[in-house]
Amino acid sequence: MPTRSPTTASTLAFEIDARAKPPLGMPAADFLRDYWQKRPLLIRNAFPDFETPVMPEDLAGLACEEGALSRIIVHDKANDGWTVRTGPFAEEEFPGMPHQDWTLLVQDVDKWDPDIRALLDHFAFLPRWRIDDVMISFAAPGGSVGAHIDQYDVFLLQAHGHRRWQIDASEALGNGVPSAEFREGVELKLLREFHPTHDWVLGPGDMLYLPPTVPHHGVAEDACLTFSVGMRAPSAGELLGDFVDTLLVDADESVRYRDDDLTPPKDPNEIDAEAMRRAIAGLNALRMNDPERLGDWFGRFMTLYRSVGESLNPDPPRSRIEVEFDLQQGAALQRHPWTRVAWRRNDGRKSAATLYVAGQTHALPLADARALAAADTLDGETYAALSPEGQSLVLDLLAQGHYRLDGEDDATGESDDDER
Repeated sequence: MPTRSPTTASTLAFEIDARAKPPLGMPAADFLRDYWQKRPLLIRNAFPDFETPVMPEDLAGLACEEGALSRIIVHDKANDGWTVRTGPFAEEEFPGMPHQDWTLLVQDVDKWDPDIRALLDHFAFLPRWRIDDVMISFAAPGGSVGAHIDQYDVFLLQAHGHRRWQIDASEALGNGVPSAEFREGVELKLLREFHPTHDWVLGPGDMLYLPPTVPHHGVAEDACLTFSVGMRAPSAGELLGDFVDTLLVDADESVRYRDDDLTPPKDPNEIDAEAMRRAIAGLNALRMNDPERLGDWFGRFMTLYRSVGESLNPDPPRSRIEVEFDLQQGAALQRHPWTRVAWRRNDGRKSAATLYVAGQTHALPLADARALAAADTLDGETYAALSPEGQSLVLDLLAQGHYRLDGEDDATGESDDDER
């Protein structure tokens, strides 16, 4: 069946109603072709009749946890001043907060709350390893973080209350690239100039998609919660720095600059073309362009979290017999919420793959790698369907803390029966 030609930019809508086809209001392929990293889109009723699984008091409680990444941003409108404080915060601070003009932001809420984590299932049209986290912001009336840009794609889901969003879509409209100069003397990276082209008020269930570098400014109309589903988009500097570190660790000291074909130079002070050819040959010996080596490095890099969260080894370890007996009796293994997983097909071997787990590499049959990457929960049937190699790896990962049996403490230090 032939692919439909892309809609011309001039006829693409900036606002649609998705009630009949949530969450995008269109086939995922159309959204990725026409909007993804190209132009913003307000999606009314992306989550029809949405009811937030967390409330402001839940978010405030999480902001008091030692391991949570949280900030409070207060705007002094009279002097156009901004103050930023980082958590954890004391519980007694929140009752005394002003009634307006402040915002609480907590990152990685999907790692702490399973209901928030379940929302990510609606974003399966994107590679899972590209999704970074769900950040939740509570804003008192008038609360804001100022006009700014993000260097990554973001979906802003209004969960509770109402927030006014203004965006500058000049580039998508063909009217040039907005200025990205920042204000001086402010802790936040706020835009020096902001000229909005669109102005919307979002209610529960509405969602705004923004590609990277689109200027935007959100202000709470009333006390509200906004869920921000952000993508992981490492900079070229981050990628290069990590890859070079990998090359340095693996570098063979015996591989050196060689010039056994040297001839008398015309000028002994010149770095000539032949010298550069030999230098490039020396770098190529590091196999920087080897697809397999690059693939393994990228898999390790993208499955490591950029935050402080990590899995912890359970104590004491469970024996294989105990674990397998529990699975046969109906228990399940839950992947630790901080553990990122992805897989990559091995070049030249159709039935083999590499599974990447929190920066580790594991060679597995393709079916095992696919199954383990897809399943946040492993029940007895799924476990039994794995190869012996796959089952052994699961038990190793359980011993390392990347899985836990039902009923064991989760990332928040609470049992399955506890509620936030």
